[in-house]
Amino acid sequence: MEKLYEDRIIHRMNRIEGQLHGIVRMMKEDASCKDVVTQLSATRSAIDRVIGLVVSENLIGCVKNDETEENHEQAVAEAVQLLLKSR
Repeated sequence: MEKLYEDRIIHRMNRIEGQLHGIVRMMKEDASCKDVVTQLSATRSAIDRVIGLVVSENLIGCVKNDETEENHEQAVAEAVQLLLKSR
């Protein structure tokens, strides 16, 4: 069975999880608003990059598995919709 999510994507998610724990710790320690927002923005950017990876990997898999051109177009349209929803 083929892995749906590569180790590099899971590694990124683990790093994001660590970032979130760090932000919570900062909040508990009453860190400055600027520092907290900076870390939240960095985390959001990291999540956006993971979303892009997941969608692109999914698109590649769909296109490889679908043989008709109609399905390719549908896979691309679905991927674009997923990206738009993530914003």
